[in-house]
Parts: sequence; C-alpha cells; structure tokens
Amino acid sequence: MSIKVEDYYAPATFQRMKAFADQHETPFVVIDRKIIADAYDQLGTCFPFAKVYYAVKANPAIEIIELLRDKGSSFDIASIYELDKVMSAGVGPERISYGNTIKKARDIRYFFDKGVRLFATDSEADLRNIAKAAPGAKIYVRILTEGSTSADWPLSRKFGCNPDMALDLLILAKQLGLVPYGISFHVGSQQRDIDVWDAAIAKVKVIFERLREEDGITLQMINMGGGFPANYIQRTNDLETYAEEITRFLKEDFGDDLPEIILEPGRSLIANAGVLVSEVVLVARKSRTAVERWVYADVGKFSGLIETMDEAIKFPIWTEKKGEMEEVVIAGPTCDSADIMYENYKYGLPLNLSSGDRLYWLSTGAYTTSYSAVEFNGFPPLKSYYL
Repeated sequence: MSIKVEDYYAPATFQRMKAFADQHETPFVVIDRKIIADAYDQLGTCFPFAKVYYAVKANPAIEIIELLRDKGSSFDIASIYELDKVMSAGVGPERISYGNTIKKARDIRYFFDKGVRLFATDSEADLRNIAKAAPGAKIYVRILTEGSTSADWPLSRKFGCNPDMALDLLILAKQLGLVPYGISFHVGSQQRDIDVWDAAIAKVKVIFERLREEDGITLQMINMGGGFPANYIQRTNDLETYAEEITRFLKEDFGDDLPEIILEPGRSLIANAGVLVSEVVLVARKSRTAVERWVYADVGKFSGLIETMDEAIKFPIWTEKKGEMEEVVIAGPTCDSADIMYENYKYGLPLNLSSGDRLYWLSTGAYTTSYSAVEFNGFPPLKSYYL
C-alpha cells in the first residue's frame, strides 16, 4: 500500500507544510488554518439552515478558536476549562452550549454564572442539578442512536438515553422551571453510513410529536451532533452527499418549516488540516526468520495517536523513501506493550526505511494534541504549529 499525498492535499499546500516541518524536530503536528476556514465555509454552504457549534475537544488550540470565532461559529463545550479558554478569546455565552451530559453541580453553576443558558442532559440526576444550579435554562436531551457498526469511532452506550426516558426528562424539565428546548443525538464519529441519520431523525420526530400532542410542549431545536468524516485510508462520500441526504431526511419528517438545527463538527472541520510528523526510531525483526519488520516511531498512542486503539482510525502514512514495499507492524516509543498502533491492519512501508527517516501521518489535525499525554515515560505533550 503506497499513499499518494495528492489524494489528500493540494501539492502547494503540502509542500508549504513540509517546508515548515523540515525546520523542526519531531514529533509535532503542523496545521494549516486555511484548510479549516475552507471546511467551515463548505459546511455553511452545505447546511445553510444550520448553526455550527464547534466541538472544542477535537482541538482546543487558541489559534483554531480565534479563527472559528471570527468565522461566526458557536462552540460546544465539555468542561469549565474549555469554557474559560473560549470565553477568554472573546466568545460570548450566547454562542456556547454545555454539551457534556456528565458534569458536576458546581460546574453547572459556573457555566450559569458566566451567562451560558443552553445545557445538554440525559439523566434525571443531572437534570435536577441543572434545575438547582441553572434555573430557567434551556434543556436539550441526548438520545441513544444506532450506527456503532458503521462509525469508525462509535459514541454509543456512555451518552444518551432511551427516547421514552427523553420524553420523561423533558416533561420533568418543564415541571422544574426549565425550558424543554430540544433533542440531540450523535450517530458516531467518522460515520460512513448516511442512513443512520434517517433513523435518528425519525426518533426525534416521534418525540416532538408526542410532547406536543400529549403534553403541550413544543420543542424548538434538533442538535445533530457531529459524525461527518475526515479523509483517512477508508474513503467516504463527500460532504455534499451527506448534506443532500440529511436535508432530505429532515424535510421528509419536518417539512420545509424546520426547527432550529445545530451541528457540532469537530473531526470534519479540523482533521484534514493537520499533518503529524514523526521520526523512525528503530526498525527491527523479532527473530532471524521473522517475516514482519517492526517500525518504532517517536510518536504513539500516548502522544496523540490514541484513536489507533483497536486500529479504529487508520491514518494515511507517507514517507519520502521509495522502493519495494513490505508489510510492517507500527509501534510507538514508550515502555508499554499497548503502544502498538497497527499490527492487524497491514501497512506497507519501503524496505529501505531506517532510523532517522520521517513518517508523515496525514489528516491528524483532530484528536491528536488533545489526546496527548502530559508526561508518560517523561515524554512531553505533542507539539503543534499553526500556519
């Protein structure tokens, strides 16, 4: 398997990134902000009726926050620390959603005191905490959805509740003096099956109708989360195709008079903008007769590549070395046997690859710096640069 850079980046863009990379010591990720800006504009073109709430957890760099702030984005926040960072960049509370359903009561109050009025929930205990700490706030309930088998990074089980419980929570929200505002779902990150949005939206329609007809509650918003893909080895449909189909699903269920629609992109905005640059530490075989080589890089699961866990996300890897290819196992530098990125999925790298050569991990702008360990084995967090 040989990766062609031009399948992922315009030649001039990659050369600019590589020229910058050549001046710096590995490992690090270099991110082109123009790619992010273009991705944001494309999302707005494809979903002109939707509000974008950038999922800050994908990459919390201030350079990205400021860029998206100036583009008009709102922000999906998971903690008081993200909140402080985003608000320090001049983002007002009206552009912020507290999207984490797992939160301390004192953190709810912190958000409320900062002026945030939009909160996610999926449990009665959390809802009652919101009622006490953020009286009168707008509530949206996250529901469980299918799609775990077709998403490269599933987000089911831990988050969301059954639709029947969502009904109960929204009724309770009204009783507690909160505003039952909407429903959210997430079909899984790097979702390749567009039809799963159809099933999720159909569930939302039932909730909207039952609340309106049986309880006199009119919901106003659907938060469709993220799930739109980045350009990894396993390619997907383009964003235009996703948008065309999802818009059709929405209009089939809600007609032309759509409720407020929120999107929470992370990966699809940021991933393609980044190239993680690493160096080969060692190339070794495990015995005299071993067929496979092990390639050890100076970056691994604990320095930004945790999404290779279970080989879920398969990043394109490019090297300048040319020649005959051979299947390899790719592992990281730490003293942990779990620090193996790819063993079952067979990557091919040149036979003449050796210590000191560089590996370029493409489409690594999202969930790399934010997953990087602080000091495992003493290694510092993954460095990042923004062009």
